Amino acid sequence: MSLVVMKFGGSSLSTLEKMKHVANIIINRKEQKNKIIAVVSAPGDKTDELVTMIKSLTEKPSRREVDVLLTTGEMISIALLTMTLCNLGEKAISMTGYQAGIVSDSNYTHAKIKKINVDKINEYLEKDNIIIVAGFQGVDINGNLTTLGRGGSDLTAVALAASLCSNYCEIYSDVDGVYTTDPRLVKKARKIDFLSYDTMIEMSETGAQVLQLRSIEVAKKYNVSIYAKSTFNENSGTLITNVKELRRKKMEEPFISGITFDKSQVKFSLFGLPNISGIIAKILVTLARGNIIIDLISQFINSNNENNIVFTVNKNDMLKTKQELKILMKELQIKTMLVNDKIVKISIIGLGIKSDPNIIARIFSMMYEKDIDFEMISTSDIRVSFIVNEINMQRAVESLHNEFKLSKIYNKTI
Repeated sequence: MSLVVMKFGGSSLSTLEKMKHVANIIINRKEQKNKIIAVVSAPGDKTDELVTMIKSLTEKPSRREVDVLLTTGEMISIALLTMTLCNLGEKAISMTGYQAGIVSDSNYTHAKIKKINVDKINEYLEKDNIIIVAGFQGVDINGNLTTLGRGGSDLTAVALAASLCSNYCEIYSDVDGVYTTDPRLVKKARKIDFLSYDTMIEMSETGAQVLQLRSIEVAKKYNVSIYAKSTFNENSGTLITNVKELRRKKMEEPFISGITFDKSQVKFSLFGLPNISGIIAKILVTLARGNIIIDLISQFINSNNENNIVFTVNKNDMLKTKQELKILMKELQIKTMLVNDKIVKISIIGLGIKSDPNIIARIFSMMYEKDIDFEMISTSDIRVSFIVNEINMQRAVESLHNEFKLSKIYNKTI
């Protein structure tokens, strides 16, 4: 019998009726002579509800206690889904992250998996159980509950597949795969049938929210193919796998794979810094010590021989970044600090972008023609990113989608 690891998101489990539908999907996969492990998220918006409760109680909660509370959401799902399966005549058992042997570090709310002891899982599989595992959670070496960051159930599923030597993982959600861009923003967006790990990593890193970034990185490391599809229809999904497998199937990714956008960015501009050695390093080291991650960054010298630096961080770090920079302004004689949270980072993802100057030329010619201002351009081998004002986001994404005819490229089904 083959082992199938399945993951179901919160939208698939938001009602008891949906739970029953998920149970039937699981039973159907088992009837195809498979051993089943199903990883589940908290039902519906339960995690967001718990976060709201915390915020209403305190501005500075203990991160350990935050994780204690947040893990309860997935426990609701594993218990209810297991009961549903048993009520349908199946042999099933639920397991928390701790019971499933998932050991993490102690970085509460963003813990990383260190190892998975699969002995107990294998014991239950040998007894022909369907195993329902709580996603998003683990336990550190001191027995403290931890969570794996937003979207951590994806990571749980992929990590379990890797630990159990399965090269395949199914991710079910309320969308039927990865699209060329967000179909809620661009109606002509089309589903992508096949993607390489590297392209999917870039898309997730720059705003696509179908899969957690860390889960794809683990999938690539352990060569676990991910099949992302919908819980609610039989449409073909998106297969994320290695390039060798794509070539074996005689498939190739189109040059431009998709367009993503990230609305979680805020831009800091520091003007009038003295042009002296090490001043930029001082700023960056200070922010790094505060665990503030910089995304895009640019630096230039003006006509007055002054240093100027512009960078973006996540909006969640905006207040902390302001506080750190205010302390530095007097010490480093920084004249002006501007903060702009009305921006969006747009990224164009595709193979070999950097090696073809025509692609970048087309991007910025189109932006000029549409009178869309942009700044802070960043490129890699398979990505071009830049910042626009949020009011221009939809127009920019739609225009780029049309420029590269993405609605015509992706019209195949598996």
